[in-house]
Amino acid sequence: MLQNILIIEDDADIAESLHYNFKREGFRSTIAESGEKGLRIALDEKNTPSLIILDLMLPGMSGMELCRRLRREPLTETTPIIMLTAKAAEVDKIAGLDTGADDYIVKPFSVKEVIARVRAVLRRAEKEAAPKYEDDNLTVDFEDMRVLCSESEVKLTRKEFSLLEHLIKNIGRVATRQQLLDNVWGYSYFGDTRTLDVHIRRLRQKMGDCGGCIETVVGVGYRFIGCK
Repeated sequence: MLQNILIIEDDADIAESLHYNFKREGFRSTIAESGEKGLRIALDEKNTPSLIILDLMLPGMSGMELCRRLRREPLTETTPIIMLTAKAAEVDKIAGLDTGADDYIVKPFSVKEVIARVRAVLRRAEKEAAPKYEDDNLTVDFEDMRVLCSESEVKLTRKEFSLLEHLIKNIGRVATRQQLLDNVWGYSYFGDTRTLDVHIRRLRQKMGDCGGCIETVVGVGYRFIGCK
């Protein structure tokens, strides 16, 4: 079955170019010229998209507003979203990631880059559904909450395991501090972000040789890069 990509973009030239190139690469794609139309298509239970390409500057409902809405809907809360925007400032990228986007591409862009990012995000989404993560040194069983580093068991608290699980299931992608706090501590948490940094430090220490798999992205958050 072909993976279906929903392109929410009001620039007809960009939308048609993406549509044409996705078809060449073996994807199905649908175009929505506005946020409202994109929302209707995304929430169609008979044709739920595998991934959404979302422009931020849309007529009517903005891309940011639409992203928040999609993340509140059970049908699309885990659907991968890649934002397209002309805004290149770091603060805009962080805002997009905090809203729930999986990746962020700045205009003008290479179509080849977009296709490569789409494939990477879809691969990550498939890994998120897996019950276990394994690489050359690290094994994490999400169901049994068991962690092995170089075949030695690592004892983690529930919070530490939840942090590691979230990072692994978003491998290669930056998780902002706010995203980690929201997903591990809950949306009602309003404490100091230093709590997160302390937990990350302890997690790395307990993981020993595998602690380096968690990379600090200065000023943004953390990223799991694998232990190969």
